[in-house]
Amino acid sequence: MASSQTRAIQNYRSRLGDRGLARFEVLGRESDRGLIRSLARRLAEDGPEAANLRAFVSETLAGEPPKKGGILAALRRSPLVGAELDTGRSREEGREIDF
Repeated sequence: MASSQTRAIQNYRSRLGDRGLARFEVLGRESDRGLIRSLARRLAEDGPEAANLRAFVSETLAGEPPKKGGILAALRRSPLVGAELDTGRSREEGREIDF
């Protein structure tokens, strides 16, 4: 490679490193190329969605059962917490049916 091309690659990799990213190669099936690229793109964003995705993939690969209390935690994060909704139901007998 020419020295200018080598410097360009080094500069590019340095800028990636400054952003906390690394370039690497993986082997996989041709049919999974889009999936792996989109997964890598989402993980590189490093937002809350990436954190959730990272946790899900790690948990799936570890083979451990999911932690208990996930539904309760989701309900506690709901925007309706403390809204004091009336969830009572009226008890009606229903209609009469002739047999």
